[in-house]
Formats: sequence, structure tokens, C-alpha cells
Amino acid sequence: MLINQHRKFTPINILSVSIIGAFLCLGAFLHLPEELHPVFLEPAANNLFGIEIGAGLAPVSNVLLTLALTLLQAFLLNRVVNHFNFLGKPNFLTALLFMTLVSLFLPFLVLSPTLICNFITIWMMSKLFNIYKQADVKGLMFDLGMIVALGSLIYFPFIVMFLLLWIALIIFRPFIWREWVTPLLGFSVIYFLLGVIYYLSNRFDEFKAIFSPFTNPLPSTLHVDYHDYLVVAPIIIGLVFFLSVLRDQYFKSIVHIRKSFQLLFYMLLLIGGSFYLNEKININHFLLCAPPLAIYLAYYFSFAKNKWIYESLYLIIIATIIYFQFM
Repeated sequence: MLINQHRKFTPINILSVSIIGAFLCLGAFLHLPEELHPVFLEPAANNLFGIEIGAGLAPVSNVLLTLALTLLQAFLLNRVVNHFNFLGKPNFLTALLFMTLVSLFLPFLVLSPTLICNFITIWMMSKLFNIYKQADVKGLMFDLGMIVALGSLIYFPFIVMFLLLWIALIIFRPFIWREWVTPLLGFSVIYFLLGVIYYLSNRFDEFKAIFSPFTNPLPSTLHVDYHDYLVVAPIIIGLVFFLSVLRDQYFKSIVHIRKSFQLLFYMLLLIGGSFYLNEKININHFLLCAPPLAIYLAYYFSFAKNKWIYESLYLIIIATIIYFQFM
């Protein structure tokens, strides 16, 4: 079955994950509009450079490029998880679950700023998981501050990930004030240079407008199709099972894994809370949740013991995604 197959670390699973990922995006080909708008970066970068991603692409090409990018992200995330041995032994479950999560909603299957930003998310996660074993992390934290700033130039709500850097220091490290200051310096360097460019261009008012999303009111309404709740329902069940498995395995795990799972929880909270930085709620925002959720679900499917339950649950997840794509 699918889960047992991907519990193995074998090259054939690269092909298997790719086939499943392609299968899960079939519905996008039936519901695509005749024309898709290219992806623009946030005004902070776009006003200066005017970068368009996906300009001139046909809708079918847009989906295929998105598929290629998400597959690359899936294998990068899988490599990070295997490197830190989160799942007991190397396997391809993280890649499989990531491709499943990025197929939950049709808007996930086309190019978007959050899709591009997930490369930054995975890069950042690989560095954050590494600070536990480092003797000196000031240089690493400086780099992470710059990474968050770059991510916010692609998708502004990503800026809340800066708080995750300080949370990571609380979880992984004793308090050393220099380590808390260096990410702020790294973050400031990017925006200082950007501000200088705007100032020299006599457009400093535009630079100040970059931070206007912080004044957005909290959304009072959330319009969600009931189909979206049904698609997410099996994922929620999987997370409940994950908590059950984690309860049994938590104190058997090494300290680094326990702390890393705590960090992923705070990452999800920050992503969920940062939606208000958008003028209107966009389902694509929650694509940023895919990397941490994929690790959580992969952990459950790695340690679950009842084959009929975990194999059936994954088949239900796939069937639900495909059913609502073709409705």
C-alpha cells in the first residue's frame, strides 16, 4: 500500500511521489480559467524591479510549472527531515504528505507568492533546526534575519516569521543577548538598503507605505465554502492521530526532536495569526502551513501501527481531494 511503500528510502519513491503529485492536480486542468495573472512580488520589491513570475504562461503550463516547483519543495523538505532524523529512519513520507497537502485546494495548484515563499520557509526551517547543536549561532541568526526580510519582499505576511527566530532561541538556547540582536540586524540590513534605494529615487513615501498592512483591521467575516471544511476533515483526523502517537513517542524521542516539534507548533500559530496582514483573506495564505503539517503527518504515518487505519486514512484523504476537485 501507499504508506508502507513510502516508509522505505528507495529511489523508486521519487517516481512514486511525482506520479501521485501529478494525479492530485488533475482536477486543476478542468477548472482553470482561460487566463491566469502572473505572480507579482510585494510592492516593496515590485515597484522597483517589476518582476513578473509566470507572465505569458498558458494555464496548463502554469499548473505544470507549479507541480514541478512543489515536487522540488517536497524533496527538499524530505531531505531536511531525514537529515535531522525526525522519523526514526529515512523515508519519503514527508515528500508524499507535502504533495498531498499542496493539492488540498485548487488555488494551491497555480503559481502564487506563497508557493514561492515556501522555498524560503524550508530553507529557514533547515537552519532553525540546526541551531540546537551549534556553539555560536550569531552568524546563523543574522542570516535568518535576512532570510525573513527577503521572504517578506515576496509575501509580506511572512514578516511574522521574524518572531519565530526569537521563539527558536527561547526553545533551543540559553539567553544570550547578542544572539537576540543579530537577527534584528540581519533583517534591518535588507530594509535599510531598500529604504536607501527608495530615498535616492525620491520615493520614500512609497517605502513607508510598505508597512501599512500592520494597520489593517482584523477581518470580521470569513467566507469559506463548506466543501473546504470537508476536504480538511480527514487532515484534522490525521492530526488527532498524530497527537496520539506523539503522546506515546514524545519522551522516547531525543530532546532535539521534541524541541523541533514545539517550534513547528509556534510556526503554525504565527502563520494562522498573520492572515490579517492581507487586505482580504486568501486561501493561498495557508499554503505556508504545508511544510510543518507535512512533518506532523509524516510522523504519525511513520510510527502508526495499525496498517488498516493509516492506509485507509490516507486513501480517504486522496479520495476526498480528487472528489471535490472534480465536483
